[in-house]
Amino acid sequence: MAILQSDQLDVLSAGTSDETSEKTRMRVIMVSSVIGTTVEWYDFLLYGTAAALLFNKLFFPAFDPFVGTIASLASFAAGFIARPLGGAIFGHFGDRIGRKTMLMITMFMMGGATFLIGLLPTYSQIGVWAPVILITLRILQGIGLGGEWGGAALMVVEHAPPNRRGFFGGIVQVGFPLGIVLSTAAFAAVSRLPETQFLAWGWRVPFLVSIALVMVGLVIRLRVSESPEFLKAMKHDAPVKMPLLEVFRSYKRSFFVSVGLKISEVAWVYLLSVFLVMYGNKTIGIPKTVMLSGLLLAATLEFVTVPLAGYLSDIFGRKPLYYFGAASTVLAAFPLFWLVQSGDPMTVIITMAVCMSLGHATLFGPQAACIPELFGTKVRYSGCSLGVQVAAAIGGGLTPIAATSLMAFTGHIESVSCLIALLGIFTLIATYAAGETSGSDLSKN
Repeated sequence: MAILQSDQLDVLSAGTSDETSEKTRMRVIMVSSVIGTTVEWYDFLLYGTAAALLFNKLFFPAFDPFVGTIASLASFAAGFIARPLGGAIFGHFGDRIGRKTMLMITMFMMGGATFLIGLLPTYSQIGVWAPVILITLRILQGIGLGGEWGGAALMVVEHAPPNRRGFFGGIVQVGFPLGIVLSTAAFAAVSRLPETQFLAWGWRVPFLVSIALVMVGLVIRLRVSESPEFLKAMKHDAPVKMPLLEVFRSYKRSFFVSVGLKISEVAWVYLLSVFLVMYGNKTIGIPKTVMLSGLLLAATLEFVTVPLAGYLSDIFGRKPLYYFGAASTVLAAFPLFWLVQSGDPMTVIITMAVCMSLGHATLFGPQAACIPELFGTKVRYSGCSLGVQVAAAIGGGLTPIAATSLMAFTGHIESVSCLIALLGIFTLIATYAAGETSGSDLSKN
């Protein structure tokens, strides 16, 4: 047996050390990204649950029930409408200054706005100023989240090996179902209080405790290193002066494809998590505990199905997963409501869980890798952030309002199914128009 010389041992030792260091670095990045996105989604989704169940009573009571509900959902939509602004602002500076700094700012902005909502006086206490301030804080939430997603996705995808970007990106996306579980569980806990106590102070608790989660997230994110792809790009050339203009000059097709890839997924998930909860509780008469249990099971199942979809996209490509997910929303758009109308608790809970994974996880899992892969490094933060957030504003923010309005106008839930099926078709078209990006070289985009 040959005896290794000391210099050979040094090389082997250095290789092992580098490999261990790389694994440790990737682990820190993954943990910080998952915790950070979980905190951001907890804050953002908490508002959606509150808007569906009680904000119409606390902040818009001067309206009749239908108008109050629409006003409450409109305040929910305000956060989505603000998300493209956040994507544009933080995308600009993220492409010029770096990803890490922007992620610290977005978390602080989101957490501060959520905490202040928990302190906000209601309509009965300060009148019309209550909804005005509420909507202002919701807009700040939207701006923060608009910059958060792109930065968090890029920090992981730009660190990950090319053949594992889908899997690692899918793990980052688990922050969304984790946010659903935490926000829904928090509301489920305080909703067990007597109605008077719940409306008086109980609803505030989930908003106020978010500040502790934000502090944890900020501490962990301080340990993360800047994206190597960004540093490499800045080493060779100066940053683009106006990244957003460059997106529309050189990546116009990628921008519109990214909007199309996102729109069905975001409409589907907010249909399930906001409109369906409200529809099942107020129209069908299903106890809100049943609807929230269905949402909890659906989100918990996505702990597995979201990263699994990302993993499968590394093996089979991004497009097959998108075809499957978009087709699922089209095919399930009608059966979803027919099954919920049964009123049977177990049927409702299982339906919500299965539909969430079929129409959301299969699209959401590969998304953190697929959409950034459409853009070059120097404009990637701006391009993927704006594309995703424009789709979120249209598909997510307006879907609960559009669905509620369609129900009131037509009197038939099938009109909502038609809307969701149409958005699924848009995503199928975008998938057809997109190129396969799995395993592509990010430096050459």
